[in-house]
Amino acid sequence: MQIRVLTASDIRSALSMREAIDAVEKAYAQLASGKATMPLRSRVDTDKGISLLMPAYLHDSGDFAVKIVSIYGENPKLGLPTVTATVLAMDPDTGMPLALMEGDSLTALRTGAAGGVAARYLARKDARTVALFGAGVQARSQLQAVLAERQIQRVLVVGRLPKTIERFCAEVATWPDAPEVIVAPSPREAVSQADIVLAATTTKTPLFDGNDLKPGTHVTGVGSFTPEMQEIDAVTIDRARVVVDQREAAMAEAGDIIIAKATIDAEIGEIVNGTKPGRQNDDEITFFKSVGLAVQDAVTAAAVLRAAEEKGLGTVIQMS
Repeated sequence: MQIRVLTASDIRSALSMREAIDAVEKAYAQLASGKATMPLRSRVDTDKGISLLMPAYLHDSGDFAVKIVSIYGENPKLGLPTVTATVLAMDPDTGMPLALMEGDSLTALRTGAAGGVAARYLARKDARTVALFGAGVQARSQLQAVLAERQIQRVLVVGRLPKTIERFCAEVATWPDAPEVIVAPSPREAVSQADIVLAATTTKTPLFDGNDLKPGTHVTGVGSFTPEMQEIDAVTIDRARVVVDQREAAMAEAGDIIIAKATIDAEIGEIVNGTKPGRQNDDEITFFKSVGLAVQDAVTAAAVLRAAEEKGLGTVIQMS
């Protein structure tokens, strides 16, 4: 038995954001069609922290993986990150492990890809300006995904820490075919000009006033993942057509949805499959809420593994 070990660098080299978007699109389609097995997350509490186990199997594509996320608050004292993730890709025919992957970079890739799928189906084709809330890993991947799907010319970045935002803007400016990237004077200035609004923060209070959204804007929120967290206000929810990655998960975990008592119009997989419409006109405001699903990890891990094998990436270890 052998297993391929893939580092963060290997994962970034293996798969482009566009390829990840294509993979996650297929995951959503299979989930909405009832062709995915995705048990509830299992939680293991230890004396010092918690670990979450998230398995998924997709019947049509045969993608099978388990992600383990560990949250240990005292780790920084040991020079270790508070949150770590590892993904194990499995062979669905034999149950044998195929690859062990660094999970943080894979999570960033698949989360960005989720926003990319939403932009593909819900953002206006002529979207040119983005308002981006956040400057961390998830904000970076959300922007990369939207740039893969739309011909964005201008990005207005909003954040709490000026130096962090300035560094982020300088980094984005070095990307190939980078759009104009500037620090927004205020949330209102950013949102009122935006065709697409991206929220990737851990705030418990809304980032902007939904009254400032212009007709036709698409909003994606990926930062809030507990019932108490809320990036998007009730005004936005009331004005928008609301689409989620999965109804059950959104109603249990997404504070944006729970606090506003939102009516969910569709799952993104239903739109991919054509059983629900995507954007219906140029004036429609749309909101996509993603809390993250194990099926995204499984399909992205499988796509990364295939690409890594073709490119000779990673280290192959003989286990027996």
